[in-house]
Amino acid sequence: MKHIVLATILLLSSFLVACENSHEGESSKAVANKAHENTAGTADQLQSNQAQLAPDFALKNANGETIRLSDFRGKLVLVDFWATWCGPCRMEIPGFVKLYNQYKDKGLVIIGVSLDQNGWDAVNPFVKEFNIPYPIVIATHEVTEAYGGIPAIPTTFIISPKGEILEKVVGFRPHEYFEKKIKANLPS
Repeated sequence: MKHIVLATILLLSSFLVACENSHEGESSKAVANKAHENTAGTADQLQSNQAQLAPDFALKNANGETIRLSDFRGKLVLVDFWATWCGPCRMEIPGFVKLYNQYKDKGLVIIGVSLDQNGWDAVNPFVKEFNIPYPIVIATHEVTEAYGGIPAIPTTFIISPKGEILEKVVGFRPHEYFEKKIKANLPS
């Protein structure tokens, strides 16, 4: 039993280490401070009613079409920062596909923002393999910085129909976690 627990801890630790983004020249404390300064909507901030508008972005999808966050005002939006090589991201995306298919007609939008350095060469086969129906774009440095630097992935922002960040979720969560948030915040 101890071996199973130890193996599980080691496996989870390796996922967390594997999915950290590098910030050359910045200490982990500096990255954490930047994320805290640049993003709102954490549980602590929500309790104090300090709403922050999600930073808008305009990024191209695989077809060259521009996807703008602001185009989805009036809908509940999940902005998911992920990468094809990230184990927890690979575990989380099938749940997002299920949730998108279930709630897209009720006002849910999911935008996948890939951090893959190999761009569409890495992302397109992944999108096909996982049959991802929602918009996928490739992140720019400016977008990741606007969202706090994204020191670890997956990182998902839950954005209200008014465009306010409701919550920043760092790390893997099962789709049931997001479904509860979706049901509570869908536009009426």
